[in-house]
Amino acid sequence: MNTHSWTPTGGATRAVALEVLINGPISRTEIARKLDLSAGSLTRLSTPLIEAGLLVEGEERAEGRAGRRSRPLDVIPGSRAFIGMKVTGDRVIAARTDFRASIQEVASAPLLARDPDSVVADIARLAERLTPAGSEMTGLGVGVGGRVDRRGVVQSAPFLEWENVPLAELVAAATGIRSVVDNDLVAFTEFEHWFGAARSADRFAVITLGAGVGYGLMVGGEVVRNDDAGLGLVGHWPLDPFGALCPVGHRGCARSVLTESAVVAAATGALGRDVSYAEVLDLATAEEPAARRIVDDAGRALGRLIAAVANLTMPELVVLGGEGVRLATVAADAVREGIAGDRDSRASEVRLFVTDGDDAEWCRGAAVVAIQDYVLDRSVVR
Repeated sequence: MNTHSWTPTGGATRAVALEVLINGPISRTEIARKLDLSAGSLTRLSTPLIEAGLLVEGEERAEGRAGRRSRPLDVIPGSRAFIGMKVTGDRVIAARTDFRASIQEVASAPLLARDPDSVVADIARLAERLTPAGSEMTGLGVGVGGRVDRRGVVQSAPFLEWENVPLAELVAAATGIRSVVDNDLVAFTEFEHWFGAARSADRFAVITLGAGVGYGLMVGGEVVRNDDAGLGLVGHWPLDPFGALCPVGHRGCARSVLTESAVVAAATGALGRDVSYAEVLDLATAEEPAARRIVDDAGRALGRLIAAVANLTMPELVVLGGEGVRLATVAADAVREGIAGDRDSRASEVRLFVTDGDDAEWCRGAAVVAIQDYVLDRSVVR
């Protein structure tokens, strides 16, 4: 089992290594500027990292207006391998990634049972399947929809009907891999911060659509979280005073308007036949009147939720993701209409980035929390 941290020392040495990992290949001048280091200090800090093989020098290139030649610093992405997984109510999705969470292979398996022992066995089988013969995984991350504490204990996971399951400890014991477990939305947000669309943003928000509605916020390089993270509280945000009731009795909240099941229920009733979420979006794209109206209504509601997030937290960027995110593309005009309706006309435009909605996005998030756990050496389960 890999119990070693990435860098032997912390402080400024680790800060240099992290800067290269997240933003490399990067010039020494840029590293010094970002970390407020002198050229001499940077050389003193980076030389041992290069000698240890943690960082490498790239090909010489011109830098700055004077055209001074230098060798940028980088990591070797393939030097470490991680596995990221997302556990849903009916399956486990997994991906092997490199050091920058780029996916190398994806696998999945249905959950035949939801009890912790069965799920851990499924996780272990997928980990073994994704580990090439003769190689070693540096870390394994698991994302779960629910409340997860810092020790990787799943305190509450409604989709799995779990309470107080020490999942990180169980996974580490079953796989022999350094393991970390976190809320899946937190993990998704961490990926966008380290290697995704929001890498250069100091403050950004994430909204995810799918079986539920998720919300994440990053401020000053830290995910905003407390004991309520993982409860899906944004799903209770009111959007339509005349909307349907959600399971807990809220009328027109995000959960009753924006989830896949809500869109499907509205379309099934309007069309008089069973339809899938993808079919509703296809029909709306083809301008079928009822589907178009339902999807645009949901799009305007999404715009209102985005506007609320922008008004309250003033993010530089809002990232839209999740398996149901195609709604944001099909109803793009309605989304913008919803945003404009709840924003001051003088307010700046809300920058949006729509991900592709692939399930593997969640796995990349889980891999990133494993990468962070490794490079920051903060794991309590190894």
